[in-house]
Amino acid sequence: MIIILKQGVSTREIADVVARVEELGFRAHLSQGEERTIIGVIGDERRIDPAVFEVMPSVDHCVPILRPFKLASRDMRPENTVVRLNGVRIGAEEVVIMAGPCAVESRSQLLETAFAVKEAGARVLRGGAFKPRTSPYSFQGLGEEGLALLAEAREATGLPIVTEVMAPHDVPLVAEHADILQIGARQMQNFSLLHAAGESGRPILLKRGIMSTMEELLMSAEYILTHGNFRVMLCERGIRTFETYTRNTLDINAVPMLKELTHLPVIVDPSHGTGQWRLVPAVARAAIAAGADGLLIEVHPRPDQALSDGGQSLKPETFHRLVLEARRVAEAVGRKL
Repeated sequence: MIIILKQGVSTREIADVVARVEELGFRAHLSQGEERTIIGVIGDERRIDPAVFEVMPSVDHCVPILRPFKLASRDMRPENTVVRLNGVRIGAEEVVIMAGPCAVESRSQLLETAFAVKEAGARVLRGGAFKPRTSPYSFQGLGEEGLALLAEAREATGLPIVTEVMAPHDVPLVAEHADILQIGARQMQNFSLLHAAGESGRPILLKRGIMSTMEELLMSAEYILTHGNFRVMLCERGIRTFETYTRNTLDINAVPMLKELTHLPVIVDPSHGTGQWRLVPAVARAAIAAGADGLLIEVHPRPDQALSDGGQSLKPETFHRLVLEARRVAEAVGRKL
C-alpha cells in the first residue's frame, strides 16, 4: 500500500504518518517527489484497513500495490532512480557504457583494455576477478589479486569499477575494491548474497537469471531494496530458450517492460545476450533504441587468446566503432551517450 499525502504537508505531519505506520508493525518508506509525497507501507498489507490512514488530516488517499514487488514498483516511486557514481549518472538522460574484459588475466591485459575503452567512451570499467564457470576446469579468475589489479586500473584511468561477487562472505572484500557489485545470472536468487549486497550500501548490478522471469528479477531486487539500498541496476543479459544459433536469447521486450514496471535503471549485456562478437554492435544499438540506460560490453585486446569468453569479446577498434554507432542511435531517440 502507498499513502499519498496532501500537497503542502509539513515535516511534522509526515513524521506523524510514518510513526503511525510503524506503530502498526509495518515499515515505512518515504518518497518525496516534485509533485507529491508518498509513504510506502512495507509488510503484509492484507491485514490493514486503508481507513486507518485516510482519517489522518494530512493523508489524501491510499492506493494498494497489487504487484508482489513493492519497493521496486513505479507505484512506490514514480520518478526514475538515478545511480550516481563518481560523476556518472546511470538512469538519467545519458546512456552509460560499461566495458572491459570478461576476466582479469594480467596487469598488462587489464590496463591496455582499460585505457582503450576509456578513450572510446566507456564510463565504467568492467572486469571479473572471480569467475563462475560451467566447468570446474575452466579459468576461475585471479581472485583477490584481480581485485587489486582492478583498483590499480581505476587509479590509472579514473573509471569506476564493476565486478562480480559470488558469495556473501566475499561482499566486504569486493566492496573494498569495487565501486559497483555485480550479482551474476547464476546468483540472482542467492538470497543470502542479495541480503549481504543490500547491507553493503554499494551500487548493485543485478543480472537476470538464465531461466528467470522479469517478475523474479524484480523480486530479487526487492531483497536488496529492503535494506534501504536503492542504488540497484537491473541487467538483461539474455535468457535460455530453444534457439541454438546464439548463446542466449536477449529479451529486448524486457527493456521497455521493465522501464514501465520499475523505477530502477535497466542495463543490457549484448555480449552474453548473443555470445558472438559479430552480433554485439547490432544488439547494442537495438537496446538503446528500446530505452536501455546502459550497456555492459566485453572488450579484449586479443580475443583469440582470452581465458574467458573470447568469442563474444570485441577488439578495441570494433568497440570504438560500436560507440560511434550507438551515439547516433541515442541521439535519434532523444538520449545522450
